[in-house]
Amino acid sequence: ERAGGPVAWGMAAAAAAFERRVLRRAAEHHYLRVRLELPDGGARPSAAQFKQLVVTALRELHGEVGAALPVDVLTYEEKTLSAILRVISSGLVKLWSALTLLGFYQNRRCAFRVLQTSPFLLALSGNSRELVLD
Repeated sequence: ERAGGPVAWGMAAAAAAFERRVLRRAAEHHYLRVRLELPDGGARPSAAQFKQLVVTALRELHGEVGAALPVDVLTYEEKTLSAILRVISSGLVKLWSALTLLGFYQNRRCAFRVLQTSPFLLALSGNSRELVLD
C-alpha cells in the first residue's frame, strides 16, 4: 500500500482530473443595463441627450480618446430613465468608471446606476429581482 492510503490517492486523482476551461474567443461586446437618477426631478433627457450624456461622461474622465469609444444605446426608456448600452469589451471598464463618476446633468445632481452587465444581451432581457408572480 502506498503512503497516504487508497483514499488519498483517489482524491489526488480527482484533483488531477480537474480541467480548466477558458473561452477561446472572449465576447466582442459587453452590455450594461443602466439607470440615470435625477433626485430633484425636472426635465428628463431625450434619447439623443442621454447618448450625449454618456459621451460627456467618457470625455470628462478619459478625454477625447475616451469620448471616441464606440458606445451604442440599444434601448432607452424616458419614463424610467433606464437604458441598455453596448460597448466593446475592452472599453467596459472605461465606460463603467465614467458613468459612475458623472455627477451632474444640466447643472443638476445626477447619478448613473449600473444595474446589470453581461457579455450576453439575452442575460439582460429578464431580471429575477423584478419578477412578479401572479
